[in-house]
Amino acid sequence: MKWDPARYVQFADHRNRPFFDLTGRITAEAPHLVVDLGCGPGNLTRSLAGRWPGAHVRGLDASVEMVAAAGERQQAPNLEFGQGDATTWMPEPGTDVVVSNAMLQWIPGHRELIGRWLGALAPGAWFAAQVPGNFGSASHTIMRTLADSPRWAPLLAGVLPHGDAVGGPAEYLGLLLDAGFESDVWETTYSQVLAGPDPVLDWVRGTALRPVLERLGPSAAAEFEAEYSRLAVEAYPPFPGPDGKQLTLFPFRRIFMVGRKK
Repeated sequence: MKWDPARYVQFADHRNRPFFDLTGRITAEAPHLVVDLGCGPGNLTRSLAGRWPGAHVRGLDASVEMVAAAGERQQAPNLEFGQGDATTWMPEPGTDVVVSNAMLQWIPGHRELIGRWLGALAPGAWFAAQVPGNFGSASHTIMRTLADSPRWAPLLAGVLPHGDAVGGPAEYLGLLLDAGFESDVWETTYSQVLAGPDPVLDWVRGTALRPVLERLGPSAAAEFEAEYSRLAVEAYPPFPGPDGKQLTLFPFRRIFMVGRKK
């Protein structure tokens, strides 16, 4: 699946905050090797290089476009980016910190994958991941309902993940505890206020809607977006802000897991 780095960072303030809420719970003092799985355009990975200047920080992403965007920006001397498939990646000896921000929801069977990573990490190593927990929200149920409708089902069968794309906090806590990790797992719902005439559509264009747009041609994609937009505005009605600009409340639930191996 192709990604658009510019569109992905359109809502950078909202998308970046969970990363810092996640990594703020990692208290490693002087790690040697830090890996950011699913690093995207690399802007957040660079913050890890700045936080731990003595570490080698490696950002990996399956998207050629994302890795290229990461490499175009100025890099710290302790930072590198490369293309990597998380489904086959395993932590090498000496890996001290593994971070995965908003990536695992794209991987069926990621719970087993997490288990293998946790098992391979050495005592003292850290694992931190964040996944969106909004697959049951209107933003996603509308998308799946449309994709399953008679008009779109022949074109979009099997394209979108269903409501069980991620687990609950208790499930991830169990994975960490079973692997011998001191664990901190929590969930947060961010009450995001988005501006503009069609902000929910703009939001999902950068992430969840990507598989649909890639499957459909330009004309069909525009038709699907128009149907989605109409339903999304009903589910997330806009309201006037203090300055008269149109605003939309877009709650976004996220699930966090951080652990250190005993």
